[in-house]
Amino acid sequence: MTELALPPRPRGGYRGPAIALGVLAVTVVMCLPGIGIGVDLGAIARNWQNGADKILKLLAPDWSFFPRTIAPFVETLQMAVIATAVGSAISLPVSFWAARNTNPSAPFRLAVRAMLNIVRAVPDLLYAAILVAMVGVGALPGMLALVVFNIGILVKLVSEALDANDTGPLEAGRAVGATQPQINRTLALPDAWPAFANQALYVFELNVRASTVLGLVGAGGLGLLIDAVRTFYRYDQLSLIILEILIIVIVIDTVSSAIRRRLV
Repeated sequence: MTELALPPRPRGGYRGPAIALGVLAVTVVMCLPGIGIGVDLGAIARNWQNGADKILKLLAPDWSFFPRTIAPFVETLQMAVIATAVGSAISLPVSFWAARNTNPSAPFRLAVRAMLNIVRAVPDLLYAAILVAMVGVGALPGMLALVVFNIGILVKLVSEALDANDTGPLEAGRAVGATQPQINRTLALPDAWPAFANQALYVFELNVRASTVLGLVGAGGLGLLIDAVRTFYRYDQLSLIILEILIIVIVIDTVSSAIRRRLV
């Protein structure tokens, strides 16, 4: 009769707890005064009444202010829709240039990726501030800032999805003598459509939220109205605007999730 032996303990079982402890230690060090940012929990305890007062005002929206929010709200949606459409149209071909599977030219691909890294390194709020100074206050600089912001995100995500696709069909296309544009159009593009549509929907959700913030620097939409009511400490009116943004984000997320389920 043979004795049953326990299987050997897998190696590396300590790595998970070790990584978690390392992350916790780094986080604690970064919060210490002198070394890190100096988190003062006592300030929260001393000043909590200021926050409580603002929260109470936010819990009582001024419903009579709703008619004044309609036009900026529509402008915000228009900015998000146009920026998503323009940014997506530009991002699709650029994604093929940035992906290894669809662009075998290493120098060209690296140049495209380096340019996109520069685009993503600049915050969208800074783009909006620069464009407001160039073209003036309004929805146009906000829309242009969102387009640039969208290109940086979409090309990054879609090109990575292209690199993760099966290279067999692409190699077969090269074997029969097809050019790279023909391969990209007939073989790579059908595989890229689901990932591209999925990321475009995600960017549209981001645009709705980002467009409300860009208005704080004069880039149109609800952000201009938010800046105005915040200046006069009308937290009841600000609460109504936040509620509207919350509702539209929930609606967009629900519709986007339904579309994504059909794409998968």
